[in-house]
Amino acid sequence: MERLRAAIRDVSDFPKEGILFRDITTLLKEGALFREAVDLFVDRYVTQKIDAVIGIESRGFLFGSALAYKLGCGVVPIRKAGKLPAPTYEVTYSLEYGEDTIQIHKDALEPNSRVVLIDDLLATGGTMRGAIDLIKNFDNIKVIEVAFLIELADLDGRKQFPDANIYSALLY
Repeated sequence: MERLRAAIRDVSDFPKEGILFRDITTLLKEGALFREAVDLFVDRYVTQKIDAVIGIESRGFLFGSALAYKLGCGVVPIRKAGKLPAPTYEVTYSLEYGEDTIQIHKDALEPNSRVVLIDDLLATGGTMRGAIDLIKNFDNIKVIEVAFLIELADLDGRKQFPDANIYSALLY
């Protein structure tokens, strides 16, 4: 874990003044470290019979795709508005520095699917709260866990989804 933590770069005042951004691109560029990060999630879910990994735009796609590949299940993207070509469900939510809208294809999940939602970072929880709300449009979806590489614990984002099982590999 400390190797992963050491590979994450801090960028001050991004995307706006006063925010300390945890940049994972420095971890991603190192193949062994990226594999180590993905394997943390694979080891956690390999016995869970997951039907789909739902990756949240955009860095959630990186972990979600690799995880789904290793688990042998589908990968479903949740994207920002206007990026998906077929009919979608959408939700607008607040984040720590504004508001955004995300969407999922209406045919993305089969009834009774067992899913993991994944993103790179949990801050205030708005994006993942929106993603969980999107999943409620589908019939009987079982969210096994909501997963993050990084959690900014001081921002208390997990309070946005108190009924979810949450896993964060690295706490800051």
